[in-house]
Amino acid sequence: MPPPVFRFAPSPNGFLHLGHARSALLNFDLARQSGGRLLLRIEDIDATRCRPEYEQAIYEDLAWLGIAWEEPVRRQSEHLELYREAVDRLARDGLIYPAFESRAEIARMVGEKERTGAWPRDPDGAPVYPGIGRQLTEVERAQRIRAEVPYALRLDMTAAVARTTGVLSWREQGAGPDGETGDVPARPEQWGDVILARKDTPTSYHLAVVIDDALQGVTHIVRGQDLFWATGVHRLLQELLGLPQPVYHHHALVLDEAGQKLSKSTRSTALQDLRAGGTTLAEVRRLVGINPS
Repeated sequence: MPPPVFRFAPSPNGFLHLGHARSALLNFDLARQSGGRLLLRIEDIDATRCRPEYEQAIYEDLAWLGIAWEEPVRRQSEHLELYREAVDRLARDGLIYPAFESRAEIARMVGEKERTGAWPRDPDGAPVYPGIGRQLTEVERAQRIRAEVPYALRLDMTAAVARTTGVLSWREQGAGPDGETGDVPARPEQWGDVILARKDTPTSYHLAVVIDDALQGVTHIVRGQDLFWATGVHRLLQELLGLPQPVYHHHALVLDEAGQKLSKSTRSTALQDLRAGGTTLAEVRRLVGINPS
């Protein structure tokens, strides 16, 4: 039997913090303990936020943590055509449609609906897309595309779920936010018609991650609990595209003093700042709740 394959897949849109350290160290430790392999993937599809200096900092931070990975490093920006092919395949199957509303327009539509009652929200707390784009005719869609109106390509969730057979689930070796483990039912419909690509970006996180994991032969996905319920969308895409199902291990998040998860956007203390301040690797492991190796 081939050895298990793990991966750490950060985005170079900011400096890594202790939350990333927990995930990277867990992947590294589990790979060593199982005689497996550890891959590093740079998820840089967001050209507006990803920067070379952040990518270089990732390499430096991981080396400081004592983490070794296999070369070459996969960079998503170098494989955009693969994602386009997957989008085209789903489109041919009638599972994707263009939606032309801006975020502000969607917020206004949802606000209007909420005046007369509750509106469903996804597991992250965001309002589910109202599905306006599904109501357009093919002629109306073509006219807007010719007029170069910006659009997002959304998965028709109802049609997609109808294409699957049996009950979707995944094998969880870690635990969800409420202790879910073992065989966990996937509920992709909770997310509504998720975005899989945009007019100027050939993929989204959901689509790129399942394609990359399959192509790289990843067998064990170790990541934070904030992505636990997103696994339902990933399992659906794996079924639609005929991709293998890995084993999942979701771990608890590292929280700040206010009980909020660490974030690049809120400028949580970066690993490079801890390193500059004299923090040791043993102290980092203690801070993220991982025993010294």
